[in-house]
Amino acid sequence: MRDAATRTGPKHVHVAASEAAEAGAAVAEVVARVDLAATSFALVFIPKSLDPGAVARALDVHLDGVPVFGCTSAGQITPEGYASEALLLMAFPRAYFRCASVLIDRLRPFSISEIAARVERLDAQFRHTPGWNRLALLFADGMSKQEDLLISTLEAVLPDTPVFGGSAGDGLEFNETFVLHGGRLIKGGAVVLMVETALNFQGVNFDHFQPTGEQLIITGADPEDRLVFEINGAPAAPEYARIVGCARGDLSPRIFAENPILVHHRGRYYVRAIADATETDALSFMAAIDDGVIMTLGRGRGMIESLRAGLDLSDAEGAPPDFILGFDCVLRRLEAEQKQIAREVSDVFRARRVLGFNTYGEQHGGVHMNQTFVGVAFFGPARGGPV
Repeated sequence: MRDAATRTGPKHVHVAASEAAEAGAAVAEVVARVDLAATSFALVFIPKSLDPGAVARALDVHLDGVPVFGCTSAGQITPEGYASEALLLMAFPRAYFRCASVLIDRLRPFSISEIAARVERLDAQFRHTPGWNRLALLFADGMSKQEDLLISTLEAVLPDTPVFGGSAGDGLEFNETFVLHGGRLIKGGAVVLMVETALNFQGVNFDHFQPTGEQLIITGADPEDRLVFEINGAPAAPEYARIVGCARGDLSPRIFAENPILVHHRGRYYVRAIADATETDALSFMAAIDDGVIMTLGRGRGMIESLRAGLDLSDAEGAPPDFILGFDCVLRRLEAEQKQIAREVSDVFRARRVLGFNTYGEQHGGVHMNQTFVGVAFFGPARGGPV
């Protein structure tokens, strides 16, 4: 079993994490552990415990002009697995990676035409390197409630480029989140990062829920704010509680994490997670919702088994990934902690070199989803590329 195997770190990305309590010290520590001279760009995921503005300023000082992107997080996936207070830096070597970016500094009001034009221009101006592969990464404000429109727009504009994304987090506070573009920290915006790589890669996208026979019809909603007022013609929170078999007063993040609602789209079920129940018995969702949508209650199967199955990947030669860039929903982590299997999850991540952050939502295939693991598995160099 790969979990028990001892593996060295990845060859094709440099990674450093710091749990220093002060932003400047944390940044200095992670930057000191990577080779800036060989770095094309860096990704940084900021913990709730650090002031994001101070982190951005320190990165501007220490990175010596290396482009840096990322966001605040609801947790980190370090080389040792789950962490809550670690500043994580991933330095992508220019021998294997190059990138171009666009900052979307305002998602509300959402302008499809403006965003589409900017991303099309980015794609057109980013010269293609013969023999290299192209993908896009998306980091969006997790409180913007615009990720659904954003990822569907990117899917339409970039039909030949797979897009993988994660929504910025704020621990479990759901208060304010930020994306990082260069030295700028932006609230209410998003970063689109066009990446070319000499490595082969595969997309990763899975959850551990199956539909039950219990249907829920949304009969009253505010789509703009992702609020549901009525389910099956009854007040939403009490009706949801009745369906899952608990009292209205017992609704909590644990209940929401273990009893998600699924929507059927393009032959697959996607999770529409509930963030909270309001005092007026509305349910606040973490992804798009609308009147008349027919949804299904989900039930979980083995998280560890599905995690191993989803991450046990190999390339055409049968080799495992060099590393996996992962966007893992914070509700998955919350469920793992509640079931006291978070250490096992970390063991799986560590053995498979998963690195990334816990999100407020995940994006792939033109869809914004919740309680899902989305990522990119990077293997060895493509034929004809650098070794």
